[in-house]
Amino acid sequence: MFLISELAKRVGVSRTTLLYYEKLGVIRGQRLDNGYRVYTELDAQRLTLAMQLQAGGLSLKECIACLNGKIDKGILSERLHLLDEEIVQKQKARKLLSGLLGESSNRDFHAQLNELAPQAHYEWLLQQGFTEKEAQRIRWLSKDMNTHDQYMQDFLTVFEPLTRWGPGDESDTLKAMSYISDNADSILEIGSGKGLSTCLLAEHSNAQITAIDNEPIAVTNLVELIDSKGYAEQVTPMCASMSELPFKAHSFDAILAESCVYIMGFEEALKQWQTVLKADGLIIVSDLVWLTSKPNEKYQSFWSTEYPAMTNVDTRLMQAKKLGFEVLDDFTISAKAWQNYWQPLQARVNALKASMPESQAIKDIQRELDIYQSHDGSQFGYHFFVLRRKEL
Repeated sequence: MFLISELAKRVGVSRTTLLYYEKLGVIRGQRLDNGYRVYTELDAQRLTLAMQLQAGGLSLKECIACLNGKIDKGILSERLHLLDEEIVQKQKARKLLSGLLGESSNRDFHAQLNELAPQAHYEWLLQQGFTEKEAQRIRWLSKDMNTHDQYMQDFLTVFEPLTRWGPGDESDTLKAMSYISDNADSILEIGSGKGLSTCLLAEHSNAQITAIDNEPIAVTNLVELIDSKGYAEQVTPMCASMSELPFKAHSFDAILAESCVYIMGFEEALKQWQTVLKADGLIIVSDLVWLTSKPNEKYQSFWSTEYPAMTNVDTRLMQAKKLGFEVLDDFTISAKAWQNYWQPLQARVNALKASMPESQAIKDIQRELDIYQSHDGSQFGYHFFVLRRKEL
């Protein structure tokens, strides 16, 4: 026989818990003449069994039912299914915490946040001490805070010697640029890269051109290019952020931004950039869009991670008009523009694979190259939008 304090010590629960179990009928104490309650060995064992069943995920009510009758396998199956779901969630939670502590990759975490809560994700990265450029590159390139530095080192190893850092062709760019007035005094190029389009602007316009990019390597190459072509007096290169333009309002007659508007988002970029445009100024942007209402599952799966906000041409046109822009023209870039980009890039990746076999950047670039090379041009493409800011 056990006194209540002895039974509590035996099974490792409090006196209050024992009284609760007794109230529910799990144990049945007997009151002695002296007023003390005592319990049997069977009571102790029933308590142990009930607690084991509870540890398996059964409710106390279900435990009592099992103690007093045949086990309901339906209930057990249901509890097992719920437990499996909890395990999956806890494994995800552990993976997340491990990634945030730097013990494992957190690519899935960043990819999901960038899709579901892009602005909150970006602001959170800034709060972790990353610069604006680093935060954007974690969002769009490395997708991992822990390995970001190595990823970007590998990424730039691939791209530094290449002339083009994105799809493009001179004929497409010249077609879009043809809408810029001959009387334009000042043009801003955003995301100038190594300066291919910058030189086209200088060659076909008398305007003063400001070319910005946030990658110092690209700006250095741009300086060398314009010096070699004699455009140094006409072109001002700057290392600056597209999301924090360091210019006064109404400074430019036109803005050209090829293949980079996704970084800020189409609508947000137009909202911010139009403030530095003169009345009736032009914004010429190219953005990746769906060219079909029913994209192939393979492409949809890929771009849902790489560019979650990707949409169709009609939606982009509607967004531009809603912001007060007049659409002068829109057209999809040529197949040649893609080839100009991916063929030299594939050759560069092939040359580096043997020496960088574990590089995540190389793997990501190859995955994107596989998408480009399997694509016939009917599913997605970069699309130019030539927009005029209506006079306010």
